[in-house]
Amino acid sequence: MKKSGNKEKYNRSIFGRFSGGSEQKQVIGDNIPDPGVRHVETPVDLPFIEGINDKPDLSASVSDELSDKWGLNPKKATLKSSRRNMFIGFGIAVAVLIVALASIFFVLPRILPSLFKGTNIELFVQKEVNYIYTDPDYRVINKTSVSVYASPDVESNRVTQVLYNEVVKLLSDNVINGFYRIETMDGITGYIEDGSFISDMDSVEPDLYQYKLIISNPYKNIMTHASNGTLITRAMMNTVLYGNVKRDGVYQVTLPGGDIGWVGSSGVIELGTRSKTDLVSSRYFVSSVLTFVNSMYLEDGLTMQGASVNGIAYVCSEVNGLEMPRTMNEQAKLGEEITMEYDAVNGNLIRENIQPGDFVFLRGVNADPTDRRIVEMAICTDTGTFFMISPARTTVRLREFASGNSFYDRIITVRRFFETD
Repeated sequence: MKKSGNKEKYNRSIFGRFSGGSEQKQVIGDNIPDPGVRHVETPVDLPFIEGINDKPDLSASVSDELSDKWGLNPKKATLKSSRRNMFIGFGIAVAVLIVALASIFFVLPRILPSLFKGTNIELFVQKEVNYIYTDPDYRVINKTSVSVYASPDVESNRVTQVLYNEVVKLLSDNVINGFYRIETMDGITGYIEDGSFISDMDSVEPDLYQYKLIISNPYKNIMTHASNGTLITRAMMNTVLYGNVKRDGVYQVTLPGGDIGWVGSSGVIELGTRSKTDLVSSRYFVSSVLTFVNSMYLEDGLTMQGASVNGIAYVCSEVNGLEMPRTMNEQAKLGEEITMEYDAVNGNLIRENIQPGDFVFLRGVNADPTDRRIVEMAICTDTGTFFMISPARTTVRLREFASGNSFYDRIITVRRFFETD
């Protein structure tokens, strides 16, 4: 009984905490109003819901209310839009688009360069083009190589050759036997066949391009595409091309007449459009000469399709940084003249004095020792070894001569142009 009493006391203490002590909670239905429910007998006056039970007056239209409250007239209050307004809006949008495109593609390119002229902002620096070939008599060669003849006849002597994309000057508009009289940029005059040149000079104007390319191999193929293209033509050694596109291993070049082609980067010297090739040592010059060994001999020819020793000396000197005349007699006047030294015992010419890269000019085989007329030349490639015409005069090849050979008795002069390593 004692435990039970304690438990009852404990329960009363717990419920007392929630019931407010020992007082009993009032129950709804004991004629005591529930404080949580308001009776309709005692309505609450709420001014902000005044008229909530009144029936709305539908006699006023929505448009009238919008007009009174928001200032909208009946036309603007309706949800429907006229087609006329729709077309006007569409027209305005199109007009804005056209103006924006015109600004981007026509107006801005013309305004911005003038705004940024004289600044270092490269995006808006307009490259100045200084045209070189403005004379209307200039022409560009559009064939791999073209022979220049002394007379307007293919049976006449060949003076030299001109290469693809090379500039010549027309000396006369008169066609003689299908030939025009021209002058090369280094002053050689002669006749070339009609149809071997064009008047469009864009392919040779340096300031129109980013790259100047000089072919340093015996030849390079110019293709229609960067890969898997077809052959357009061949550019021979010392051909000069210009382009604006450089990719991995290839260049895009502009051809005479405005067409484009692609050429591989190997065997090509890249320069600034107005730059010249750096002068190198004799070793590089000799290496270029040796690429023509066993080529077909052609009097005053410049290419693998037919070459002479003086022609090869010209193109190989040019690609290795040395300006050289095309003709043998002019070449013999330049460079450092090497003094001939002879052995004191046997009287033979000391051949070691003639070094690789030296030009050797010769008189005829049976000519008098006092004859100073040059009829042949050779290029020394090694001690006692010379690049020259074959005895049959069909190819250019290497020939070796020991001390005391009659070859040395034919020497008129030896000229040195390149420094040795």
